[in-house]
Amino acid sequence: MMRLRSLLFVPGDRPERMRKAVGMGADALILDLEDSVASEAKPAAREAVATFLKETAACEVALFVRINPLDGGLADDDLDAVIPARPAGIMLPKAEGAASILDLDRRMRQRGDEDGRILPIATETPRAIFLLGEYAGVAERLAGLTWGAEDLPAAIGALGARQEDGSYTPPYEIARALTLFAASAAEVAPIETVYPAIRDLEGLAAYAARGARDGFQGMMALHPDQVPIINAAFTPGAEDVARARAVIDAFAANPGAGVLMLEGQMIDRPHLKKAQALLARA
Repeated sequence: MMRLRSLLFVPGDRPERMRKAVGMGADALILDLEDSVASEAKPAAREAVATFLKETAACEVALFVRINPLDGGLADDDLDAVIPARPAGIMLPKAEGAASILDLDRRMRQRGDEDGRILPIATETPRAIFLLGEYAGVAERLAGLTWGAEDLPAAIGALGARQEDGSYTPPYEIARALTLFAASAAEVAPIETVYPAIRDLEGLAAYAARGARDGFQGMMALHPDQVPIINAAFTPGAEDVARARAVIDAFAANPGAGVLMLEGQMIDRPHLKKAQALLARA
């Protein structure tokens, strides 16, 4: 199982940043060929990303490439450049349910990639919101499921996605929650979106802690300084691990029980499932 606590974006046209980012402690890098690269710079960025992938083939950090949207006329050039260099996976922007995954899967297989993972950004268009339940049917190709709060408000003509205090307005809280449930239904990792205020590390810590509390298993980062805070938030603490082991041990000692008492509290099978999942992440 791929560990994806922190996924750090790096512009695909900045090879010096890519090389530096490998040592920043992120579980994965997202080498970006989409939003952070100007149109005229995309050919050079493809070449830079492909070269970097070949140079770091033995790298322990998972290397994803965010390609351009499938319907924008650039995705095939992106895939032609990077698939031969065998990235760990492809991040798919503007994903719209199972059809998008099957389309990208076909394009990847045509280029000889039968096992690279796909990480969809699943909430960037209005139509995508109504297709979130489809990912369970294509889960074998997925590394996880993530969402975003930037493209969707632009697509519907909203003035923004956040309140003055930085929290999301109700429409985007719904998108966040549906992504979380869709990932859980597909049994893949739900990945929290970025925290754009890169200098507000205190706010990031609170945001990441909220994501971990709600059930997200990792988070995307825009700056290397965000990585250790994100890693800490999505790494189970010693007390949580000890509690999970106690729950598992209790059920192991009473294999036929549906409900048990542990330290004065009632526990049942959902507690066991939660404890097993936490230990798997730890």
